[in-house]
Amino acid sequence: MTTHPSVHISGLHYAYPDGNKALNGVSLTIGKSERVALLGPNGAGKTTLVMHLNGILSPTSGSINIAEFTLDGSNKEITKKVREKVGIVFQDPDDQLFMPTVFEDVAFGPTNMGLTASEIESRSVKALEMVGMLALKERAPHHLSFGQRRRVAVATVLAMEPEILILDEPSSNLDPASRRELSEILLALDVTILMVTHDLPYAFEICERSLILNQG
Repeated sequence: MTTHPSVHISGLHYAYPDGNKALNGVSLTIGKSERVALLGPNGAGKTTLVMHLNGILSPTSGSINIAEFTLDGSNKEITKKVREKVGIVFQDPDDQLFMPTVFEDVAFGPTNMGLTASEIESRSVKALEMVGMLALKERAPHHLSFGQRRRVAVATVLAMEPEILILDEPSSNLDPASRRELSEILLALDVTILMVTHDLPYAFEICERSLILNQG
């Protein structure tokens, strides 16, 4: 049986509708269960790149392979399957937390996947246990600290059991204790991780290698 890399991108170009060229021939390969940091200055195209990995954006040209799937935006069924494999944790956890309770937020993704009630419960409990937030499952997210909200945001993605986890500036605005707690969570995961960050010490702590993107 052939083993595919988690991510393989070749010659990726992307221009926004206004003509601004954000990516200019990006190529990279990320192996299964590898932890990789994506570094570069603001405006380098890092966020644009990761938004291609679950079909939010489609390339102007070039190819994107996620596991065994080729992702170009033309096949909605493939895009759906890829989105089940690729989870994105945004920089601001409040962008992902909108339900009345922590548990409902974490259960939202599995519910939309059409899983049974017992599977939704099982995945949600497991994800909250992984980030150490199960005891606060009935708490309203806006009553949590920023670090706690970041951990719940990670749980909302883990509950969907992705093979690839993308994190956008995961250490930003965290105090030292919260940084340490999050790093312990990430290092314990058996998934492929792509971390967009400006935090070099955090990248070196968690990731096995780094990629630098500059002007696309």
